[in-house]
Amino acid sequence: MTTETPKNIAETLLAEIPRLGEVQPISMPTADTPEAPFIVAVPEGLRIEDLTAKHRAVMEALKPLQRTGKAVLADLDSLIAWTNRFKGDDTVLFGQIHPEPKLTSVIDYHGSGAPVVAPEAGDPAANYGRHRAVYNFPVSEQWKRWSAIDGKALDKDVFGEFIEANADDFLDPTPALLGQAGGEIEAWEQRMIDIAAKIQGRFGQYAAINLLSRELKIHEVGHIEVKTNRDTGEAQVQFLTEHRSPDGSPLTLPNLFMIAIPVFEEGALYRLAVRFRYRKAGQDVKFIASIYNPDAALRDAAREAMHYAQGETGVPLMMGRPEIGAD
Repeated sequence: MTTETPKNIAETLLAEIPRLGEVQPISMPTADTPEAPFIVAVPEGLRIEDLTAKHRAVMEALKPLQRTGKAVLADLDSLIAWTNRFKGDDTVLFGQIHPEPKLTSVIDYHGSGAPVVAPEAGDPAANYGRHRAVYNFPVSEQWKRWSAIDGKALDKDVFGEFIEANADDFLDPTPALLGQAGGEIEAWEQRMIDIAAKIQGRFGQYAAINLLSRELKIHEVGHIEVKTNRDTGEAQVQFLTEHRSPDGSPLTLPNLFMIAIPVFEEGALYRLAVRFRYRKAGQDVKFIASIYNPDAALRDAAREAMHYAQGETGVPLMMGRPEIGAD
């Protein structure tokens, strides 16, 4: 019969410490389920630690688990190239007109199809929308210059200097716009013809507008017109003023001309109709130039650019703002 020698307190503690320090894994990430939480259980008397965040931080320190970020691009071609570099089946373009034109490319947008509610596996088509690029359409310098004089009454010399400095922006009317017989009318020509018909206008050439700004002289001719109502005998007296050229002939001036400028920086040239008016101010003449319906021009140019980007990338285009991810 063998009798065991009793252990002293120190020996007992040394024997129990390894058992007290044992850690039991509850949930651990694996190669197949890297998104699983990293949770362990420790013996009574010790606190429980959730190591998930630390584990994922270590993993992402070497290589990101997902592509994220927002690129702010300087021109439309760059947004197209960026989208083509990263696009996948779930990539979508979002176009916005108001308050400012903007085009957003979301590489990891939600996949198509009905939502799947599966608490354990999740929706396989759901994405975070964290990888995106944005292009804010900046208006061109030419647009800024013409907008700066839009609707303002300018002295002859000031207007003349302006159109000479911006002579490259002018586009002379084609035979179709001058009402001359010719070939098939292009879509942009028909648009200009419709504008002229709407405001009863006619287009002038750059040389004519430039000459007017240098040499136009106006004589005012006034006369009284009396109209009598035959039924009541009441007479109406009206003083009429008309403008004539120095030789006395009625003054007929073009009230439209065309410019071709990019609406947005790095954008294609856009043909615009400009209304041209004059105002007699004492012995002087003031000229007024106004882009016809500039809001529509800006909107059309933005939509045209967005549809061009859609064609170059081959991904869906939706008008509005994406509901997921950061703006």
